[in-house]
Amino acid sequence: MPFQKVNVSAVIEETLNADAELQELWDNSRMEYAVLGSLVKIRKERGLSQTELAEKSGNKQQVISRLERKENSPTLKTVCSVLNALDYEIQLVPRRHKAIK
Repeated sequence: MPFQKVNVSAVIEETLNADAELQELWDNSRMEYAVLGSLVKIRKERGLSQTELAEKSGNKQQVISRLERKENSPTLKTVCSVLNALDYEIQLVPRRHKAIK
């Protein structure tokens, strides 16, 4: 039996369009991944190792590693300590594509 080529992106989009609750969960996870991905990018641009960032932020290297591998959802305190060590801050801005309830 030959394999059938599947457009995974189209299947995901179709599934999300059919389930509003799943769509919301998906959107929230994408935001989390984007933030964590940005932290990794900034650390690397600064030329810091995970160990150096851990020391500067008051965390253990394992915490930074788990954060970067997206193995768990870090606490706000952890994210803020890492941002502070990288000389960044959080700014909240309203989404343009969704109305505030």
